[in-house]
Amino acid sequence: MKHPNRATLALHAGEDLGRFAYWRTSRHLAKCEVCRAEIAAFDAVRGILPELSPIPEVPWNRLAAEMKVNIRLGLAAGDALLREAVPFAWTSAAVAFASVAVVLAAGLALQHASPRMGKAGFQGVELQTTANGGIQVREGNGALGLLDNGAKDVNYTAGAQGSMRAQNVDPETGHVTVTNVYAN
Repeated sequence: MKHPNRATLALHAGEDLGRFAYWRTSRHLAKCEVCRAEIAAFDAVRGILPELSPIPEVPWNRLAAEMKVNIRLGLAAGDALLREAVPFAWTSAAVAFASVAVVLAAGLALQHASPRMGKAGFQGVELQTTANGGIQVREGNGALGLLDNGAKDVNYTAGAQGSMRAQNVDPETGHVTVTNVYAN
């Protein structure tokens, strides 16, 4: 059985719940002795409240005047700090400008960087497509190819982890061919 939370029970005791929540909580209270005891405790507190001393009168006009003075003092102190911090503002702007310049220079340098090849060209495993709809794995002077003669409209997909996929539909039979090659 899921019990209502204490806030719901307190609102029920004060009859401040909405209709549906009040009805649902009343149904629970009909079955649950623990929650009925909690409601009784809230009712007891409500009975004591009128006997407590009233809230003292607050001088709102005086508080408002003090708040205005404090706000004005805070604004004046902020202006004084800004006037003293102006020399530091220029150094902060210079540091920010230099940082942006360094990032732009690094971006331009990396944009025009070219991969370095060995003297004999690419060294490693290379996946490539073939003219007749297949996929070829080449390493050094050797190659292994998976060919699909007569394939038209081949859809190639290359993966970042060294994989390649070729998909095509045979126009005569309607069969779908999917070729996956993974290079290590």
